[in-house]
Amino acid sequence: MREYKNRYGDVFTFTKDENNDILWEGNFEYCRVGMPNDYTLAYECYLDDHPDTDVSLAKFKLLVHEYKDDDYTSLSKLYSPLVKSLDNEIDMVDPSGGPYLSRGMSLDSLGFKGYKVKDFKKSEGGLKIITEKDGTNTQI
Repeated sequence: MREYKNRYGDVFTFTKDENNDILWEGNFEYCRVGMPNDYTLAYECYLDDHPDTDVSLAKFKLLVHEYKDDDYTSLSKLYSPLVKSLDNEIDMVDPSGGPYLSRGMSLDSLGFKGYKVKDFKKSEGGLKIITEKDGTNTQI
């Protein structure tokens, strides 16, 4: 078990299990949680409107948020309202005072060397951080 004391004095505990996943417990009363975007409907509508396009989904994700000359582009104005949040997934957690964690982030600073955040799952008493190796050969 590792402890983290944030700038407000709140203590969070991180307990590794047999799968190298981590139970994150503490005061989440004041906490921001981010959910990833779902571009499926917006991109499908774009493809319906532009059947001959060669714009990939990856490129569309950039274009739909494009902002030029102090205004959103016409593509952004038309299709960004169709982008929704995947409210059954969590990709960022930020308790007031820290620690901020997001998908893909290294867990080295919390003492879990060689691992990064793959996903978050709600768990009794807190959150479970699903981990994956970050490419190094170190152990927790």
